[in-house]
Amino acid sequence: QKSLNEFMSKPANTWKEVRCRLQDLFQEKNAIIRDNPRLRDKVLTPLIDCIMHLPAEIGDYTDFYSSREHATNVGIMFRGKENALQPNWLHLPVGYHGRASSVFLSGTDIVRPSGQLQKNAKDPSLGSVYGPCKLLDFELEVAFFVGGKSLPPGQAISMDEAHEHIFGYCLMNDWSARDIQKWEYVPLGPFGSKNFATTISPWIVSPLALEPFKCPTSAKEQSDPEPLEYLRDPDYSSYDILLAVDIQTKNGTRATVTKSNFANLYWTPRQQLVHHSITGCCMRPGDLLGSGTISGSTDESLGSMLELSWKGEREVKLGGDNCETRKFLQDGDTVIISGIGSKDGVGRVGFGACVGKVLEQGSKVAPGPGRGSWVKME
Repeated sequence: QKSLNEFMSKPANTWKEVRCRLQDLFQEKNAIIRDNPRLRDKVLTPLIDCIMHLPAEIGDYTDFYSSREHATNVGIMFRGKENALQPNWLHLPVGYHGRASSVFLSGTDIVRPSGQLQKNAKDPSLGSVYGPCKLLDFELEVAFFVGGKSLPPGQAISMDEAHEHIFGYCLMNDWSARDIQKWEYVPLGPFGSKNFATTISPWIVSPLALEPFKCPTSAKEQSDPEPLEYLRDPDYSSYDILLAVDIQTKNGTRATVTKSNFANLYWTPRQQLVHHSITGCCMRPGDLLGSGTISGSTDESLGSMLELSWKGEREVKLGGDNCETRKFLQDGDTVIISGIGSKDGVGRVGFGACVGKVLEQGSKVAPGPGRGSWVKME
C-alpha cells in the first residue's frame, strides 16, 4: 500500500493488535526474524537506505490555536493586555481550515512566499504593495492523524469516542508569513499567509506509545469557565513530550531557540476532534489536525519567532563566529523541530525530526514525482 489510510480506517483495537504483534516479533527472545537471515533481509532495511514518504493521503487539514500562552502573547501584541484573549477563546478550540496540498514531508525546501503587504505599518488606509514576505516565521506544533471508521454526515464524535479516532501524532511546522497575515487576516483569518507550506515529520507515534508519558496539562483544569458538556473531558490530560526548535544558518551556526512541551496546550487533541465534528462534519482517515503553536510561560518556551522577537522588537541571539541574530527567518535558514518523550524506567520515544530550509523568493524546486512527499534518510 502507498499510504496508511486503509490501515488508519480500521478500528482502534486493530491498531493495538498490530502494534503488539510487531513488538512480539522484535523481542530478543523471538527467533522468527532473529534466526532467519533471509526473512530479516526482506523485512528490514537500513535506515540510511530508507526513502520516507508522507504517511497518508491527507484529504483535509485543519490547524488549531490551542496554547493559551501563545494566544495571550499574540493578543497582547496586537490588542493589549486588557483584550489579549478573544471572548470565545476559553469556550471553544479555535481553528481554521488549511491546505492539504501544501503539507510537505520533512526535508522539503520551502520557497519564501510573496503576497500583498501593507504599504504603511501605521496607516492601513494607504493600501498594499506586492512583494516577497519579509517576516517569515516557524510555528512549533504537534499534529495528529484521524483514524477509525468515518461517521455519516450529521453524526458527531463524542468525547467517549474520541480516543478511537486518534491514530497517532507527528511533529509539525506551520510556516507563517506574518506581514502577509497582518494585511489579510481581518475579517476571516489567515489565508495566503498560511497556505504555502506546512512541514510534518514522517513518523507517526501512536497514543499507546505515549501512554507512559501521560501528564497533566499546564492549565491543570478547565474550570473558569467550564466547557460546555460536549467538550468536557473526564480525562483532561496531556503527554510530557519535550519539544525543541533549532535554527541553522547558511553560515553553519546552529542554535536552539525554543524549548517547550506538548503539555502547554489548553485544548487537548480529543477536544479539538470533538469540536471539529460537533456540527456533523465528516472526519476521514488520514485527515490531519494541527495543535497550533505550542508556547509555554517562559521566554525560552515561546513557539514562534513572532513571540521570541516580540513582533520584531528584540533580537534572538544565535551565536557562532559571526554572533548572528534573528528577528524572523532569513533565506538559507534551516528550521529543525524535534520531540521526545523520556522517563526513568520507561525509556525514550522519539518523533524523528521536522526539517525545512528556506529558499529565496522565486527559487525553483524540482517538481518531479514525489515532490514534497518523500525524502531520503541521511
